[in-house]
Amino acid sequence: MTTMQLNAEIYRSLSIIAENESLMKRAAKYLKKLAAQEEDETLMTKEEFFAKIDESLQQAREGKVYEMLPGETLDEFLERVG
Repeated sequence: MTTMQLNAEIYRSLSIIAENESLMKRAAKYLKKLAAQEEDETLMTKEEFFAKIDESLQQAREGKVYEMLPGETLDEFLERVG
């Protein structure tokens, strides 16, 4: 389906629900949720978050740590450790 076809389909659906305030509220709520998913690429599930913490703790136990050098900026540090 092309972008123009999708656009037409969305407008057809909106014309149907536009007469019903309850449906419009639900549609607005869903569209906000959908747009938020597109905006934030850093969102992760609770499980992913805790897996990252566990991985970091394991790396620290193994001595795989990085430290900023005195006077080093965060940008310099990130460039150095990649």
